[in-house]
Amino acid sequence: MTRTLSPGALRGADEVSVVICAIAGDDNAYGELVRRRQNTIRQLFRRLCREPALADDLAQQTFLQAWRSVETLKSPAAFGGWLRRLAINTWLQRVRAERHLASTSDIGELPDEAAQPTLTEQLDLDSALATLPPDVRLCITLAYAERMSHSEICEATGLPLGTVKSHITRGAARLRKLLGAYV
Repeated sequence: MTRTLSPGALRGADEVSVVICAIAGDDNAYGELVRRRQNTIRQLFRRLCREPALADDLAQQTFLQAWRSVETLKSPAAFGGWLRRLAINTWLQRVRAERHLASTSDIGELPDEAAQPTLTEQLDLDSALATLPPDVRLCITLAYAERMSHSEICEATGLPLGTVKSHITRGAARLRKLLGAYV
């Protein structure tokens, strides 16, 4: 029988201790990790997809995957990065599935870069991000919102360094163009 700590005892504990308890099978500890990290993961997905319901579904998928495999985590101190990596993989799986559906149904072309968005869209960062292709949006979000380095993005996404740099450079230029009304 696995010993579990009360939720109250877990709230004051440092994250490494809570992760160790979760790895040992303490469901309350895992629940505490979800409580601590859910807003960050949901916000990441909301930046990537602009659909709150989908973002919540993807966050739930990420936490379910983490719960199923938390015992494989080698370093409890690496939980945050490990969870973010799971979230990125969940997003990439979603993008691949959408591309597959688009390629089989001739739907899903990317927005024309020459199309002029409305002023509201120009002023709305989320709308501007939505005009970027999914891989570019992911790189931009990881670089600017998650403050990951290019090499960390390469490691997390599996994309080559040149591709990551290109996505960030071109994506940032596109966002500057779309959000030029702010200047």
